[in-house]
Amino acid sequence: MDFEIPAELAALRQRVRAFIADEIIPMEQDPRQTAHGPTEELRLELVAKARRAGLLSAHVSPEYGGLGLDHRSKAVFFEEAGYSLLGPVALNIFAPDEGNMHLLEAVATDAQKERWLRPLAAGATRSCFCMTEPDPGAGSDPSMLATTAVRDGDDYLISGRKWFITGAKGAAFAIIMAKLEDGRATMFLADMDQPGITIERAMDTLDRCFPGGHCVVRFDGLRVPARDILGELGEGFKYAQVRLSPARLTHCMRWLGAAHRAHDIATAYARRRHAFGKPLGHHEGVGFMLADNEMDLHMARLSIWHTAWVLDQGGLGLHDSSMTKVIASEAEWRVADRCVQIMGGQGVTGETLVARIFADMRGFRIYDGPSEVHRWSIAKRILKGLHREEHRQ
Repeated sequence: MDFEIPAELAALRQRVRAFIADEIIPMEQDPRQTAHGPTEELRLELVAKARRAGLLSAHVSPEYGGLGLDHRSKAVFFEEAGYSLLGPVALNIFAPDEGNMHLLEAVATDAQKERWLRPLAAGATRSCFCMTEPDPGAGSDPSMLATTAVRDGDDYLISGRKWFITGAKGAAFAIIMAKLEDGRATMFLADMDQPGITIERAMDTLDRCFPGGHCVVRFDGLRVPARDILGELGEGFKYAQVRLSPARLTHCMRWLGAAHRAHDIATAYARRRHAFGKPLGHHEGVGFMLADNEMDLHMARLSIWHTAWVLDQGGLGLHDSSMTKVIASEAEWRVADRCVQIMGGQGVTGETLVARIFADMRGFRIYDGPSEVHRWSIAKRILKGLHREEHRQ
């Protein structure tokens, strides 16, 4: 296996790195960042910068305005973008829009792509993915899906309640997972500004990097024409896998960039801050934490690159992406936690970005499947011998 980054990709990495340093990091103190993410005004301003730089929506095909990067190239691009918490927003590769774009490009009809994908890829609109439900509905167990879609002539009436719906406030449209009368899961596309959709509230969460925050959304007989079904009836869970493996991997990529940023900040602090007669980093207790950070970052990166390679070979990467989600989310979290510790009192203040990265990153061990669920899934594949077949692909 060749781990050398091709010259063209290395040049693109440098372009993204310079863009983040020159255009985005200076905006990190912009007051238009709220407890529920950057305002729409700020988002559009950031997106305009990326559009001028020719770096917008890199994961989308050129037909819809992107760069058409494969998964391995995305691993390099997205890590650089994640170095600033505003980077993924500026480059239009943040969740859930990035995963929704991937799903639409893979599954949607041409008419649906023109209506929803093209403006989303251009950064003109945002979207949300409505899957997770409050108890007793679907959470980590999608089979508990409670939202219903009942046929009414040529339409479907959707009723149910969702929560932790990232980006719902201000989203132009939603991809909604609901079950038919026979229990089969199906995805529907719906504009958010129509009767039958109510955003009950934005939820208070540790993170504040996602535009639109995380919301509770209620559907009361939302009427969706049959032409707005995404894919085929009853295939919702299959399409969820099309979206989830790449989407959970891109989460790993973006947060790797953030962890790297925290590590760089903590390293600089350990160099300049003196205690007991020498720089902090010269004390083994601190130096060892920096060394552990470097190893965790390296381990996460290698796991991400391998799973990206699996996806580029055409595999679903279910086993690999589950392993990488656990490896990367826990390794990157350890890095952020150590950085807070290295910086002492400074690490728990807003004087640097470390505390913000620490708070924003904590949810990553839950988003797109908690570590415990992925471990359980990995164990089931091991016991059935399925992991061996996947690794041979």
